[in-house]
This record gives sequence, structure tokens and C-alpha cells, in this order.
Amino acid sequence: MAADRAARGAAVEAAARRHLEDAGLRWLAGNVRYRSGELDLVMLDPAAGSLVFVEVRYRRGGTFGGGAASIDAGKRRRLLRAAQLYLSTHPAHAQVPCRFDVVEADGEPPRLHWLRDAFRADDG
Repeated sequence: MAADRAARGAAVEAAARRHLEDAGLRWLAGNVRYRSGELDLVMLDPAAGSLVFVEVRYRRGGTFGGGAASIDAGKRRRLLRAAQLYLSTHPAHAQVPCRFDVVEADGEPPRLHWLRDAFRADDG
């Protein structure tokens, strides 16, 4: 069961990456893990001149709200801390404006919905 879930997560993240690349973003890193949290995708948006930290959320159905609804204050804090650690270890991007996007996926096959600037560092 856990292997199926991991495989599903990897497939959805790969689909999200392709979707964002097709929209013009450039992939920098994926599954960046720190003790305080994980970054699913790190992308560069050349058109906006922004570094984009992307959280990918999959829900089989929409009964309990979309994937973005599952990103509570604690999850946002962990993502922010992971983003800060990423920036501290990648000084070339330290002065680039950043944003947090969410790619929601639901259903089978997964339908993707990209939420640009889904939340901000000061959202609590």
C-alpha cells in the first residue's frame, strides 16, 4: 500500500513538473529534503524573474476539499523553513524574488490545477 502511494506521488509530481515546464518554468530541483521539511519542486519562472517553490498535492476525490485546502499553517511554516534552507545553500538564488505555488491533482487519471502564488511567507 505504501509503495503504491509513493509511486502515485512520484507520478503526480512528474506530471506537475511537465505541466509547469510546458508553461515556461524551468526545473531546478525536486524532492529537496531537510530535517524541517521537504520541497516537492523548485522551479525558475523566467518570465516573472522568480524562484518558485511548488507543493504538489494529490487527492483521489474532492470530497474533503482540494489539495491546497490541506496546506495548513504548520505545513506552510515547514515549507517556508525548507525554502529558507534551500536559499542559504544556493546563494545564486538568494536575491531572487520567491513565491509559493501549489499544483493540485485529483481524480484518475489526475487532473492538474496550478495555483500561482498560492500563499505567502507571512500568511502564518
